[in-house]
Amino acid sequence: MCDTNTYSNDNSIPYMEQTEKYVLHTYNRFPVVFESGDGVKLKDVNGKEYLDFGAGIAVFALGYGCREYNDALKNQVDALIHTSNLFYNIPLSQAAEKLIQASGMGEGSRAFFTNSGTEAIEGALKAARKYAWNKNPQGDHEIIAMHQSFHGRSIGALSVTGNAHYQEAFRPLMGGVRFASFNDFESVKAQVNENTCAIIMETVQGEGGIYPADPQFLRSVRALCDEKDILLILDEIQCGMGRCGAMYAWQEYGVAPDIMTTAKALGCGIPVGAFVLNGKTAGSSLVPGDHGTTYGGNPLACAAVSKVFDLFEEKKIVEHVKEITPYLEKTLDDLVSRYDCLSARRGMGLMQGVVVKDIPVGKIVSAALKNGLVILSAGSDVLRFVPPLVITERDIDEMKQILEKTLSEIY
Repeated sequence: MCDTNTYSNDNSIPYMEQTEKYVLHTYNRFPVVFESGDGVKLKDVNGKEYLDFGAGIAVFALGYGCREYNDALKNQVDALIHTSNLFYNIPLSQAAEKLIQASGMGEGSRAFFTNSGTEAIEGALKAARKYAWNKNPQGDHEIIAMHQSFHGRSIGALSVTGNAHYQEAFRPLMGGVRFASFNDFESVKAQVNENTCAIIMETVQGEGGIYPADPQFLRSVRALCDEKDILLILDEIQCGMGRCGAMYAWQEYGVAPDIMTTAKALGCGIPVGAFVLNGKTAGSSLVPGDHGTTYGGNPLACAAVSKVFDLFEEKKIVEHVKEITPYLEKTLDDLVSRYDCLSARRGMGLMQGVVVKDIPVGKIVSAALKNGLVILSAGSDVLRFVPPLVITERDIDEMKQILEKTLSEIY
């Protein structure tokens, strides 16, 4: 139960109490009720404004109140919201083409739209096992995943999530999963055997603490997969869609996956995800009857996806991320150099983490929120900065001022 007296006034309390009474308590929510947003700012029901460096967990890439995006959704609501996958629809065809082109995964690539990132992971795992089954229906088709990874909360996604804390209450999980150490190629090689059908990893580990893949590690894994006809699955749910300075983070490495998952900023607020199969995998894996979803690829969700890709191009979002990243890195590095409780920065693009010592990271997150700054945590000791991709130097300066005020109060 949230503490409704922490820093909320009477306008917030009824909504929080109503939520706690009727919504299953699987989140320890901060005692703030957000009501509206504009650009990179959120406003609560008391009229207090917050600078948002969390973006709904890396979702709201375009910021709040983007008129062109909102108008596209309003128009689609008036036209057609849902028909099911028994029929074609216009936004599906448009969104799929734009996703395939943005993915750069080559001729013959195909997309499948889901309702979430977790469902995208489920589809990727099924596609990998079906690909292996087509080669050998009798084999035990195993998957190698990474320690410290996070891929979602469903049973399949939990099974490849390398964190026992998320898994322990829900065992037995999906079998045939082995774990290796991220950025340790010898560890991966040691887990490979004749049954290995896929290797799955985040290109940049998010929940595990903001760890980018080492370029040589990713190249070596790719070469190993090519040698043994193992599928490489790259989870770009958080690090993709421009956040790391390319439309998808793996493009910065020049190492393409066989299967890619994407979500979060793919819909910029509309719940939608997707997995993309390259030509080889699409041509020898899932067929009619193997996989499906009632809502996946519906006109409303795909209208959002289609407009997001249009706006990324029109507003040159990826280019802006490349331009603004050095300023954010410099700002965070300066904070690390000046505060003993901050020990290191790591990350790519606008997906940055700062390691905290001597103070519980949650204490900083809560105190910053009181001061009007939304930031997140990652792992047990990392402040996570994943702002809307439209932030400016002025927004970064404001973030720094609030964080300095926060640290001076608690350290």
